[in-house]
Amino acid sequence: MRIHIATDHAGLDFSRHLIEHLSAAGHEVIDHGPTSYDAIDDYPAFCINAAVGVARDQQAGVDALGVVFGGSGNGEQISANKVAGIRAALVWSESTALLARQHNDANVISIGARQHTVEEATSFIDTFIAEPFSEEERHVRRIAQIAEYEATGRIAGKVVDA
Repeated sequence: MRIHIATDHAGLDFSRHLIEHLSAAGHEVIDHGPTSYDAIDDYPAFCINAAVGVARDQQAGVDALGVVFGGSGNGEQISANKVAGIRAALVWSESTALLARQHNDANVISIGARQHTVEEATSFIDTFIAEPFSEEERHVRRIAQIAEYEATGRIAGKVVDA
């Protein structure tokens, strides 16, 4: 599987560990940066580039997921979610990693590098990558509604206040 990763300065050490860990597990890792420490770097472009990589790969039929990091993971998740076709979930446990895949078919996860140890974060990521989408009808329906709103600003048969 191809794994796109991005971070900010707070997650740089995590990303270095992950590149090694995921590569050793047989994944192709694409690092969208940063490549060096800068305490005032701007994470949105890094995370958006990782999300774009996932979206493009998935549209092309490539098996791909993404991982973004930051101090809390919040801004990185928000950035990734601005890319059409991306469903980025903030993950803080193995349970949330499982549910992100099972129920939401999340294709990017965000983790707070200042909130977890490297070992915990690695476990969340391994869980996320290994878990398939459940394909349950209710989850498929809900994801389709999100995609419809993303594309049109509406959800057929539902009231969405404009």
